[in-house]
Amino acid sequence: MSRLRFSLRQLEYFVAVAESGTLSGASEKLLVSQPGLSQALGDLERALGVQLAVRRKAHGVTLTPTGTQVLQYARDLLRRAEDLENVAAGGDTLAGTLSVGCYVTLAPTALPPLMQEFCDLHPGVTIDFVEDTQDVLQRRLRQGELDLAVLYDMAIDPEMARTVISTVHPHVLLPADHRLAHATEVSLVDLADEPCVQFDAPPSSTNTHRIFEQAGVVPNVRYRPTTFETTRALVGRGMGYAVLVQRPENNHTYEGRPLVVKEIAEDVREERIVIAWPRSMTLHRRAQAFVDFCLERRAD
Repeated sequence: MSRLRFSLRQLEYFVAVAESGTLSGASEKLLVSQPGLSQALGDLERALGVQLAVRRKAHGVTLTPTGTQVLQYARDLLRRAEDLENVAAGGDTLAGTLSVGCYVTLAPTALPPLMQEFCDLHPGVTIDFVEDTQDVLQRRLRQGELDLAVLYDMAIDPEMARTVISTVHPHVLLPADHRLAHATEVSLVDLADEPCVQFDAPPSSTNTHRIFEQAGVVPNVRYRPTTFETTRALVGRGMGYAVLVQRPENNHTYEGRPLVVKEIAEDVREERIVIAWPRSMTLHRRAQAFVDFCLERRAD
């Protein structure tokens, strides 16, 4: 095995500079002088034999295409180094940071119990999380910014590994005074002429289109809100109905207007909730433990 010509400290400084976008930002974060950071970055570039970043006064630091690739592996190496340190210090005890993304509408109901229960089991682990659309979360997984992401099993990149942790069934959301509010279930055919409020955040809009297509219905889409609660708010005011997947326990809008949830009469498949990560990346101990925890939780 050839001798490494770079250090973990240099990788740590490189990642900090890349994430901050400036030497000054990384300097404040790491409490290291800017000349020291610049020297470490230059030493790393010479050790690897490539240019990782372009430095411009007043424009910060921009990664080269090679630098972007190296950043992904640098993050992974630093996480594994943290695992090694934890194993050496405490055997099987998990410690350190786990970065988890979650699809924006899933986050309020899916993420808090997972975070709390996992951290109760592993108090040494800190979970950092972000909420976003599925396309953004998958991009951040590929770039190494996230360890894992909780997503709907829709429009998942082939390069992502994933495992199912839960299932949910799509439903119709109606205002409480709707003519079908007391029906046991509702056919999408009976709603075809009414205004539809279509939640428009990838991949929800595509999935909603598929549900209507399966039912042979062309919806009369009147509004396309990009947030879940605005969708619910418009329905609560009687401005249309919506087809949604996520089911909050609270059947009222932010304004306090009542809503009713109805099962869809047509045969609509369940939607799977998955936890995903890049196939090219081997999960570190904290990430693997979180995946195992989610699977055990589903089995219970």
